[in-house]
Amino acid sequence: MGELIYLDNAATTKMSKEVVDAMLPYFTEQYGNASAIYSFAGKAKEALTDAREYIAQSIGAEAKDLYFTSGGTEADNWALKAAAEAYESKGKHIITSKIEHHAILHTCEYLEKRGFEITYIDVDENGIVKLDELEKAIRSDTILISVMFANNEIGTIEPIAEIGKIAKAHGVLFHTDAVQAYAQIPINVDEMNIDMMSASAHKLNGPKGVGFLYIRKGLKLRSFMHGGAQERGRRATTENVPGIVGFAKAARLSFDTLSDKIAKETALRDHLIERISDEIPYCRLNGDRQNRLPNNVNFSFRFIEGESMLIMLDMQGICASSGSACTSGSLDPSHVLLAIGLPHEIAHGSLRLTVSTENTMEQMDFVVDELKKIIDRLRRMSPLYEDFLKSNQ
Repeated sequence: MGELIYLDNAATTKMSKEVVDAMLPYFTEQYGNASAIYSFAGKAKEALTDAREYIAQSIGAEAKDLYFTSGGTEADNWALKAAAEAYESKGKHIITSKIEHHAILHTCEYLEKRGFEITYIDVDENGIVKLDELEKAIRSDTILISVMFANNEIGTIEPIAEIGKIAKAHGVLFHTDAVQAYAQIPINVDEMNIDMMSASAHKLNGPKGVGFLYIRKGLKLRSFMHGGAQERGRRATTENVPGIVGFAKAARLSFDTLSDKIAKETALRDHLIERISDEIPYCRLNGDRQNRLPNNVNFSFRFIEGESMLIMLDMQGICASSGSACTSGSLDPSHVLLAIGLPHEIAHGSLRLTVSTENTMEQMDFVVDELKKIIDRLRRMSPLYEDFLKSNQ
């Protein structure tokens, strides 16, 4: 096709030109420190206030309950570690799911080494948290439930409102990692009984290195960064004004066109799913068919390795990712795919395609056409596939 086809938007997104334009003055013209008291810093402080108010309003929150961070990972760490420290006198039991992002899972491992007990809830074959198991896991010493809003690999949207209702009924704090969901689908923290929520700008055409943590009023959480009095004394460090301005601009652009964005991405997603399902044998769609992010497609293909598939797609100018962790130096497949019940050999042959509104139907057809050739070529090289065909003659 002769052009780059970027289908890894769950990893990061292209910054919008409007976002870059909104940020530029705060690098070169209004570069004052937002915490300074002289008038020159006033523009930076005003921009910071406006950004906080808009982003808070977008999730049904109050501005004073929103804290800017360096991204989703910091926000996740802050939520779990601070809640654990603040409420350990009540108990040291935390509940999460088996398909969380590593920012949650590795933080849980850290807390386990410090005496906390973590219960990892199972999910069904589509990646949906088992609510009955979650509620049964709640104990008198349970202080926190953390379940992601939507899974970054298979796109499944979790029953967040139901989880929030269960948590509230039992007097347990509820945190959700909404990095993949914020500004992609509607979220209201009050309606969903969310006590803490993490998000990141670079997943919605904003800049890297900026995110937020929403903390419901009344939660007595410690500071995560110690030093100055920024972020109402809860996160010291000079505010990243250009990044925060860019975050708010990206969020505004996304919410202003959210219905159209969801409709277009869903159409592209469904076209990919239908063609791959119909035209490539021995494949499996991963994630819930209906309750999934508008931009997410994840398939497992039997008898192939994901890394080889990615390399061959890249040779055709197609950027994608694999459900296998092989590209990060690990021989183990994705913990998410194992949690939904895939055997290792099938999980290794997985592909995630995440679209954006910049993609076209023509690109989707090109991707499927090339993918068919690639999988056919890889299978013809596979002795496992050859044995399978012989045994089924």
